[in-house]
Amino acid sequence: MSSRFTPAKKGITSALLLTSVLFSTSLFAEIHVSMERKAVDKGVYELAYSADQKALFVASSQGRQDKSGALYRLDPSSLAVSQSIKTNLKPFGVALNSKTDTVFLGNTTSSAVTSVDAKTNKVLQELVLDNRPRTEKERPLAPRELVVDEATNTLYVGGLGKESVIWVVDGANLTLRHTIEGVGKMATGLAIDAKASRLYITNADGEFLTVDTKTDKILSRVKIDNPGEHFYLNISLDTAKHRAFMTDSKEPSLLVLDTENGKIIHKIAIPASLAVLFNPARNEVYVTHRDAGKVSVIDATNYKVLETLDIPTHPQSLAISDDGQTLYVSVKQESSRQKEATAPDEVVRVTFK
Repeated sequence: MSSRFTPAKKGITSALLLTSVLFSTSLFAEIHVSMERKAVDKGVYELAYSADQKALFVASSQGRQDKSGALYRLDPSSLAVSQSIKTNLKPFGVALNSKTDTVFLGNTTSSAVTSVDAKTNKVLQELVLDNRPRTEKERPLAPRELVVDEATNTLYVGGLGKESVIWVVDGANLTLRHTIEGVGKMATGLAIDAKASRLYITNADGEFLTVDTKTDKILSRVKIDNPGEHFYLNISLDTAKHRAFMTDSKEPSLLVLDTENGKIIHKIAIPASLAVLFNPARNEVYVTHRDAGKVSVIDATNYKVLETLDIPTHPQSLAISDDGQTLYVSVKQESSRQKEATAPDEVVRVTFK
């Protein structure tokens, strides 16, 4: 990532960079957490935790005036930036293959993906997935979520549009293997159960799709039986119990689906949500509420909200440590098309005690 931004050069005090607060119990369980917060850069989005590299990788599209982007390597314990890796394109999505120590970046506005060597911090390759020029009438498909099958080193990238696709990319040489078409309008949610050879997708048509990753064929598409207006955004899997946790930006709830038939198991009443992450180590689900400025901690057995963490202004994306005891949250500053944020976005470390 670019080294043009360093917090010290921006004159941000250490008090603003790192704060700590202790939360106590809730009505349902005793959950003690400490939270530390640190500024990183403008345009911070998705995260990936690497146990082998002892690093938290953070994608940054940087400021609007910047033509390029950056991948930050953070110390997971201190949140200090240990390396900034400059990228030619502006990254938003992140996926990690821990077996090959490769970080994959989704460059939404460029319809491309980038691979980075996590050991050497070097950009390896770039692949443009939709090279159509952007015009008033035509928009190239936009990469959003990325997931990796580590066993086959295959990267799956959701390309959003009126007729979305899933790009199947060879992770070793970053070449396009196949394009799965017909996955619906604005197919935002993407999750993989590599052991079962299943890829799961949600779209703006209110569908839940299952793909066989051995054949790249759509096995089933189920219209989710949930009356009302919905836009399902992200998915996190509990593969052991065949559950999919799905966020909804329209309705104040989190859906729990049976991945084997697409039927609703439960609806959890929480604010409209963005990112979701299931943590099997603690049997908990974490959800960001971007507009509300909060993160929910949910018991994955009884579906009760154990704790609601205040993380203003706009908590965005989530990552978890390998032992499941530390949660990382990217946090956006208030910004609009008319007025870009003047302060850098941040990363929060939530440590469960």
